[in-house]
Amino acid sequence: MTNQLPFSIGKTDHFFDKLGDYIGDVFYDILPEHGYEVRDEQIYMAFQIEKAFKEKSIVFAEAGVGTGKTFVYLLYAVCYARYMRKPAIISCADETLIEQIVKEGGDIEKLEKALGLKIDVRLAKAREQYVCVKKLDTLVNVTDEDEIIQVHEQLPSFVFNTSASMNAFSRYGDRKEYPWVSNEKWESMAWDPLQQCSTCDWRHRCGQTLHRNYYRESVDLIVCSHDFYMEHVWTKESRKREGQLTLLPEASCVVFDEGHVLEFAAQKGLTYRFHAETLTTMLTAYIQQNVREESLFLIEDILMLHDEWFDLLTETAVPAIGSNRNEVPRSQAMVSLVQNMNEKVQQLLEQLVFDAEMFTIDEYHLKIIEEYLEFFSYGLAILLKDDEGIFWLENTDSGSTFVIMPRLVEDVLKKEVFSQQIPFIFSSATLSKAGDFNYISKSLGIPDFLSFTVDSPFNYKEQMMLTGHIETTERDKWEEIGQVLRQNGGSTLVLFSSFEEMSHFRRWADTESWDFTILYEGDREISQAVKEFQQEKATVLCSYHLWEGLDVPGESLSQVVIASLPFPPNDPVFQAKRNHVQNPMAEVDTPYMLLRLRQGVGRLIRSQHDKGMVHIWMLDEQQKLYGQDIQEILPVQFTWEK
Repeated sequence: MTNQLPFSIGKTDHFFDKLGDYIGDVFYDILPEHGYEVRDEQIYMAFQIEKAFKEKSIVFAEAGVGTGKTFVYLLYAVCYARYMRKPAIISCADETLIEQIVKEGGDIEKLEKALGLKIDVRLAKAREQYVCVKKLDTLVNVTDEDEIIQVHEQLPSFVFNTSASMNAFSRYGDRKEYPWVSNEKWESMAWDPLQQCSTCDWRHRCGQTLHRNYYRESVDLIVCSHDFYMEHVWTKESRKREGQLTLLPEASCVVFDEGHVLEFAAQKGLTYRFHAETLTTMLTAYIQQNVREESLFLIEDILMLHDEWFDLLTETAVPAIGSNRNEVPRSQAMVSLVQNMNEKVQQLLEQLVFDAEMFTIDEYHLKIIEEYLEFFSYGLAILLKDDEGIFWLENTDSGSTFVIMPRLVEDVLKKEVFSQQIPFIFSSATLSKAGDFNYISKSLGIPDFLSFTVDSPFNYKEQMMLTGHIETTERDKWEEIGQVLRQNGGSTLVLFSSFEEMSHFRRWADTESWDFTILYEGDREISQAVKEFQQEKATVLCSYHLWEGLDVPGESLSQVVIASLPFPPNDPVFQAKRNHVQNPMAEVDTPYMLLRLRQGVGRLIRSQHDKGMVHIWMLDEQQKLYGQDIQEILPVQFTWEK
């Protein structure tokens, strides 16, 4: 499939000259003819972004709500993708938001109608967004849960028919296809990092694989989350070594929408997860092969040290309040154990070479074990370097998992991402600190960049009212929130700082009667919940994730309730950040809270016709400490509830 440029280029024409003429026609003539107003902010943005495409450089495009920044970057991305004959990657802040860019009535559909284009846009979702047939087929035999059985019954017949021709295969298994399934139930049947896909009997008929084959063929746009893009970056070399395709194809350019959260995605993407049973399973399978005695002794030593390590982790782990991550001290005992274990792993990797030369072990399985041991050793190496790793222990029904991630990612990003000679566009309303982009550039390893700031064109003083509330008791707060929900007749987005806080509200709300529907994040697939919220005016949507990216203009969203100030969680990731600054509250907690608050307030006014109210709850002490800082980042003045 090849899509033509929406303008003609002669042999003597320069692409960017013709592109500039076309962009001018679009914003000055074509869009106004279709009822869109000419915005100076868009014109300015367009020519700033064009410079980044010409120079194949990085640009921080900070643009307020309503500036039409999505139209601008989509136009350039599509045209450049067709010119370079490589798709553009649009990376969004969150897996829950990538559907927003292709939703009915969204910016892509509007551009297609106005410009007479057919844009080939395909979604590349994280692996957790697809059903794992291996897990589901096992689970369905031991459960009577209707949600799980219904998903199994909807699997296409070719999944179980090993003689079916690949020509009969069709895409299936996307989380969106099963909107009735709660997040909790979905986790029991979805792909997870413990799955060994390379040796799975279902892998050629796997929905995830079929979707990957589909989106890789896009000629215009591939939309993914930051997490998925970073997983692609960190796994591409190992996947090539294994003879597998990379998660994403080579791109002409990359747009990071809501690029201010990319650092967290990069850390998450570089994470090493060690499940208590995985190494044992891998090495036990290896023992069953015809291996030499030297290898057997090494494996026994590694497994013994591994058991001691997890025993020590479990004994010393301390629960972090408000997080499922248990903090683990980096004691000398743990370091000695890890160092000894890593040395043994390195020796076993050397022994694998001799085992391979004997041709007594299947080469494919040998490669899988080698890849896992290298992964295991890389993670341990981060842990052994003083002050370079962030680590914690997670306990779930499936067992204990030790997690290691790098504290700083700028060196790896600089080498693996931003060394590519392609345009990188960062787009967000919150990229700088008072016009200074150095904080984000340093955290991402970007020494040279272009930047600009464009304010929102909305008249917030006319369109928005903002009321502050002082929290006395939690129950009183829920009753006050209930009152403003009833006064507004629904049409409200309620943002919570955590899942736990939302659960507390839900327990109270379940004891009340309501004249409207209340939707909760996690009860169903999120894009379906957002769609219902948008279509049904008398609805309340409760969420702890949708602080950024959610775009619901019109009467369906005329009120935003912020249940508490969104400070970062008390978990090891943010604790590591706090440990490396002089004033943690001023340098970590407060900036995070203010940025997230700006994003949350920004959910209300999405068009020049929107009007509504924002309510923010905080403690009396917080109002005294942060009231002035909060006021400075908000578009209108607080009025305080009497």
